[in-house]
Amino acid sequence: MKQMPKKGEKPSSVDIFELLEDTGKKEKKKRREEILAPIGAKEFFVEGSININKRICHGVECKLCIKACPTNALFWKAGEIGLTEELCIYCGACVLSCIVDDCIKITRKRSTGEVETFSKPRDFITQQGSINTRKRLERVKEVFPELEDYLKRGMKKAP
Repeated sequence: MKQMPKKGEKPSSVDIFELLEDTGKKEKKKRREEILAPIGAKEFFVEGSININKRICHGVECKLCIKACPTNALFWKAGEIGLTEELCIYCGACVLSCIVDDCIKITRKRSTGEVETFSKPRDFITQQGSINTRKRLERVKEVFPELEDYLKRGMKKAP
């Protein structure tokens, strides 16, 4: 354990608030892992947030988001939709099933640092399409060489 600096010594540059914040994040992550392990849910996102606009929510009439949630993070409570943040994996199933645009808003961060925000099924589908297109393009570039590389290989084979 560190001791207080003696008279005339400079104190070490440890930020106690940063240490507390890091400890809190580690504890929260460990708790999430413990909660999600029995469900078998896999986390694809580093962090995220979900907000439900209860003013425009038609939860009484539909409850579709509750049925769509794979981790049961959404539940019915006292006339409105409730949320257990620790269970949410920010998959977007609730947004896809919601009958009201901009009712549920999800912001999530991928391990690459890319931040995605969507609140309409169309936005979600468009984002997934662009991600899949990017992945396909990367695979094509791995399999098929660039034109210059192809021509160089062809020149080497020719006598």
